[in-house]
Amino acid sequence: MGVGVSLSNLASAVANEGGIGVISAAGIGMLEKDFATNYVEANIRALRKEIKKAREKTKGIIGVNIMVALSNFADMVKTSIDEGIDIIFSGAGLPLNLPKFLNNSSKTKLVPIVSSGRAFNLIAKRWLQKYEYLPDAVVVEGPMAGGHLGYSSEQISNPDYSLDKIVKDVLEETRQYEEISGKQIPVIAAGGIYTGNDILKYLKMGAAGVQMATRFVTTDECDASDEFKKSYLNCKKEDITIIESPVGMPGRAIINKFLNDVKLGERKPYKCLYHCIKTCDYKKSSYCISQALINAQRGLLVNGFAFAGANAYRADKIISVKELISILMDEYNKALYLNM
Repeated sequence: MGVGVSLSNLASAVANEGGIGVISAAGIGMLEKDFATNYVEANIRALRKEIKKAREKTKGIIGVNIMVALSNFADMVKTSIDEGIDIIFSGAGLPLNLPKFLNNSSKTKLVPIVSSGRAFNLIAKRWLQKYEYLPDAVVVEGPMAGGHLGYSSEQISNPDYSLDKIVKDVLEETRQYEEISGKQIPVIAAGGIYTGNDILKYLKMGAAGVQMATRFVTTDECDASDEFKKSYLNCKKEDITIIESPVGMPGRAIINKFLNDVKLGERKPYKCLYHCIKTCDYKKSSYCISQALINAQRGLLVNGFAFAGANAYRADKIISVKELISILMDEYNKALYLNM
């Protein structure tokens, strides 16, 4: 839900309905006047503003998603903890040192995002050995998610890497650590979850909850532009494709002229203002991923594109978060009744 797709407006609306609202830290300083000249400080300032604005709008739970791959990862983590954020979700790499940023007065919960049981084991083992700390929960993100994916292009369509399988793998890993520590580690399923029936499926499998993104893009409160939301409403299933991103990972996006031009080898001239993603091969890239996503968020899709989950084509109208939560609850209850 970055760049700028989920900020204080959407996060607070979700929190007000009893969910955990999440602010994306990626490129969050894009609206600051000095974003291009003072990248680090602009992002820190913007993150503080968004957390404060969310707090003014809700008394619910607010989290921040901070990618490990961000060059300013440490600054974003420190700022979030300093602002008393409830939860930090962290993926796009292994957040092996995340607990080191906590202090004795910190109340922030730490939740890694993983794509395999092995990844969870690596994180949990390191946190326990080095910091005597275990994850407060874990998000298991499958290959049907939108945006950058923690899989190779071959793994995305391989049944061995389906969300069903990796949720089971991570559940097995968490049970081992729960037995050792006595601490519960809730597993949260993510990636391609779209309906109340999907929610029921993963709760029955043993997950404690789900993370949803794509379906919340087409809400009134989503922080992206109307044009961004319309790209979801207007797309067909075949328009959603896997692209190779300049950051070295595959990503799922809605194909448009911008991406077709890139595929044909047309270079989109740009100047890298700040090496914002550690793995980005910006010297060889034909376009700037951050600028393309900022343009899309603003509705300038001629110079950018929208990331989207595999189910984005199912969106047919823009509704409020309140209405969406109500629909999801109805879908869940109907599915529960049919499964009784």
